[in-house]
Amino acid sequence: MGGGSTLGGRRSRGHLVGVRTARIAAVSAVALIGTVLVAGQAEGTGGGGGSLKPVVTGLNGPRGVAAYDGKIVYSVGDGSVYEAWAYGKNKGIKKLGTVPGGFPPAIDTNRWGVTYALTGAGGEPGQPIPPGGATLFRMRPGKAPLPIANIAKYQAKDPDPYNVSESPTETNPFGVAVLRDGTILVADAANNDLLRVWPNGKIKTVARLKPRVIKAPSNLGGQLVPSEAVATSVTVGSDGYYYVGELRGFPATPGTSQIWRIKPGSVNAVCDPVKPYKGHCQRYADGYTSIVDLAAGPRGTLAVVQLARDSWLAWEMSGQPTAVGSLFLQYRGKYNKAGYKKELVRGKLQLPAGVAFNKYGSLFVSSPLFGPGAVYRVR
Repeated sequence: MGGGSTLGGRRSRGHLVGVRTARIAAVSAVALIGTVLVAGQAEGTGGGGGSLKPVVTGLNGPRGVAAYDGKIVYSVGDGSVYEAWAYGKNKGIKKLGTVPGGFPPAIDTNRWGVTYALTGAGGEPGQPIPPGGATLFRMRPGKAPLPIANIAKYQAKDPDPYNVSESPTETNPFGVAVLRDGTILVADAANNDLLRVWPNGKIKTVARLKPRVIKAPSNLGGQLVPSEAVATSVTVGSDGYYYVGELRGFPATPGTSQIWRIKPGSVNAVCDPVKPYKGHCQRYADGYTSIVDLAAGPRGTLAVVQLARDSWLAWEMSGQPTAVGSLFLQYRGKYNKAGYKKELVRGKLQLPAGVAFNKYGSLFVSSPLFGPGAVYRVR
């Protein structure tokens, strides 16, 4: 992928999620088409089961979704974060603040309603990270966002030992999850690792995701090539384990994105696709495509969001302004492995980006990542 904008403001190593500026402009230019798509989502029933009920509409580039009590929290394209009532359309909307970067941050909210927002790196590889980029913020109503940890500063001294391309210290924080003890997990899509951040700014590396040798699609040569994990998402399961989802770097072959299960409290664990069932990080599920978010639900269920069902690279190469993504429920199987999975609202989500369960078991999803969109409740 060439230069220009990316999902996190910066192209990550291994050709992570390149979305050219022209593509974003094209999405904005077809706002009317986007509005029609969103309306269709709200009214339709997916072939995979379930329907979409709008909770908050009229959003520009909705991404992050979190939930607590009877509320949802969500982020939008200019870096702003809001909360709203989860069970009434456009009800109780309150702005929590705006973080730097001009791109919707990843977010998560603890059980007391404190929200954490994670910004990406911004700009292009090799360029300085702008102020407020690659930073974890704490957000409280009526107060300015408070920077908690500078992820880029930490990664500069913690290079990826399994680096395939670009700089081994490159960073693009992309996924966030709050633990019950008040620490925060951060998935870094460029450094291919999972970090744990303390409220005082202390950081430790929980796990590193190694590249996977995959077969490129036939239109890209069909050879076996090393492809970076691109850790875009993290959630904490009902079993207390950490689950990390992969986007999959170039050539983004469909069906090669994994979900890893990491033992709580791990430090410097290795997630190895060659030895996927060894150590404190083990493969939980395989066969996904372009994962951008995970959410843990009741009884071991995971909600899994795929940005584009044919892969982010296939979308990029298609020249189309948008693409159909996917939302799955992944059920727990035996022996800490994934069981069967079920697709919801099939064909009804364009470039979905964020997902969350609340404590009542309701499921929420945002779509599309670029252009006019909404946060929906899946029924």
